[in-house]
Amino acid sequence: MKTTRRQFMIMSAAGAATLALNSKVQAQAMVSATDPQAVALGYNPDATKVDKAKFAKYAAPQACGNCALYQGAAGSAAGGCALFAGKQVSSKGWCSAYAKKA
Repeated sequence: MKTTRRQFMIMSAAGAATLALNSKVQAQAMVSATDPQAVALGYNPDATKVDKAKFAKYAAPQACGNCALYQGAAGSAAGGCALFAGKQVSSKGWCSAYAKKA
C-alpha cells in the first residue's frame, strides 16, 4: 500500500495528538487508597468512612474539597492535591494532612 504525503501528514498529526492527550490522562490518575503515600497519610476517598479511632483529628465536615491543599475547582468531583503530585483526589476524601481553607 502506497501512502501519500497527505495521508502521512494526517496520520502524523493524529499520532502526535494521541501522545499529547495520553500524557495528560496519565497525569490525572486518581490516588489509590493503597498507594504508599496515601496509606502513610491515612487517605480515604470517602471521608464518612474514616476510622475515627485511628484518626482522632477527623471531624465530620472535613473533606478534600474544603482543604487548603485541594487544587480542584469548587464543586468538582475530583482535583489535584499538593501532597499527591500528578494525581487527583476525591473531593469527598480525607487525609491526616487536612488543613481548613481560609
